[in-house]
Amino acid sequence: MSESKPDTPLIPPSPSRKLPDFKKSIKLKYVKLGYHYLITHGMYLFLSPLVVVLAAQLSTFSLQDLLVLWDHLRFNLISVILCSTLLVFLSTLYFLTRPRPVYLVNFSCYKPEDARKCTRQIFMERSGLTGSFTHENLEFQRKILERSGLGESTYLPEAVLRVPPNPCMAEARKEAETVMYGALDELFAKTSVKPKDIGILIVNCSLFNPTPSLSAMVINHYKLRGNIISYNLGGMGCSAGLISIDLAKDLLQVHPNSYAVVISMENITLNWYFGNERSMLVSNCLFRMGGAAILLSNKSSDRRRSKYRLVHTVRTNKGSDDKCFACVTQMEDSNGKIGVSLSKDLMAVAGDALKTNITTLGPLVLPMSEQLLFFATLVGKKLFRMKIKPYIPDFKLAFEHFCIHAGGRAVLDELEKNLHLSDWHMEPSRMTLHRFGNTSSSSLWYELAYTEAKGRIKKGDRTWQIAFGSGFKCNSAVWKALRNINPAKEKNPWMDEIHQFPVDVPKISTI
Repeated sequence: MSESKPDTPLIPPSPSRKLPDFKKSIKLKYVKLGYHYLITHGMYLFLSPLVVVLAAQLSTFSLQDLLVLWDHLRFNLISVILCSTLLVFLSTLYFLTRPRPVYLVNFSCYKPEDARKCTRQIFMERSGLTGSFTHENLEFQRKILERSGLGESTYLPEAVLRVPPNPCMAEARKEAETVMYGALDELFAKTSVKPKDIGILIVNCSLFNPTPSLSAMVINHYKLRGNIISYNLGGMGCSAGLISIDLAKDLLQVHPNSYAVVISMENITLNWYFGNERSMLVSNCLFRMGGAAILLSNKSSDRRRSKYRLVHTVRTNKGSDDKCFACVTQMEDSNGKIGVSLSKDLMAVAGDALKTNITTLGPLVLPMSEQLLFFATLVGKKLFRMKIKPYIPDFKLAFEHFCIHAGGRAVLDELEKNLHLSDWHMEPSRMTLHRFGNTSSSSLWYELAYTEAKGRIKKGDRTWQIAFGSGFKCNSAVWKALRNINPAKEKNPWMDEIHQFPVDVPKISTI
């Protein structure tokens, strides 16, 4: 590979192509929303000091004081009964209303066979052999690919690589089965959980929604039990994986002693674009084959063997705004070819959604020192009209690891700059984009698998997963490691080649 510098940029620099500077506009209502989430469990915060004071007071009692107290209670039976009743009531209320902990027992990422590998040169050759694209649009795809950050070992399904391509329902089902069953077989082998033990199943795939559904295909293949609670989420974009996690979390709150399986994937076969609308051609250059399966549990007995505990999920939806709603749209072009159109406003919309999400998340995860600095500068700017920039909290103080959806190089570059992250923090996202491409909602799990394979996960570490999706949505999940992850005992798609990473990914790598 060689690096070259073109005479003219592919896309002229424009404010709409970059994420907005978060320092210039932070809305107080989203900060208030974050504190609203925090105060949801205000009862526990209120009772904690009382418990501490009571414990401190009891620790000062002598044996004589305890005897006097016993004599007093013995002759005040009504007081004893009332106090005991109140204590039992409060204890029962606490145990009934406290959220059940949700544990991530393990997860697996599907790694396609080598026959599915598609180098960038093969991509260009096969695109040319279809006869669908003009010479100008083949060059457009070449330039996109050269700047994409994708490497030479990403995967495409057989139906797309075949000459001529064979995008049909049978091939799309074949791809879905290969990815889902491959990830699930590995997950069941890792956890020793039997398919019949699964009580909740959630499958998300945005662009392929057959009948029977993907979740029904899994139920039929593994002969899951008849009373399983199953959901099939479609049309929710690359952030659907975290929506599935949030849905599983809510279901595990009301179904005790249950296992939940989440399958996140995308289907390429029926969604390859064979037209010449440039806003739809970008997806061909970025999206690749992949998927992940995640096992969640609310069983206290699973805590010791689980990898992570789910701490927070924060969902942001901008669908009520017309510009946000329309920035990623599946539609037909002027010749009737179906594709996914990406609006020129996508980066601005993503930035606004991200700003809302992290401003809401901040009060839940940031140290008090960061919150005070942030809140003080915000109040000074909003209420006292002081000419100061709002303080952007340092999220590196809240999280040790970052898994940012590998949607494309431009988004990763802008997030690195706006959140002041280092190359080390961005490494899992960049290497996932380079090695596997944009695998839609499953990319977050390839990134977490990379971090594990590098031996970076230690007990108590916090990981922030954040993803964007059509609609427009930005969703976050925060996980806390329950134990050290020993890469020598792990089986994930990086293990046999992790020694080769990280690699240098030039800004432009010519084909």
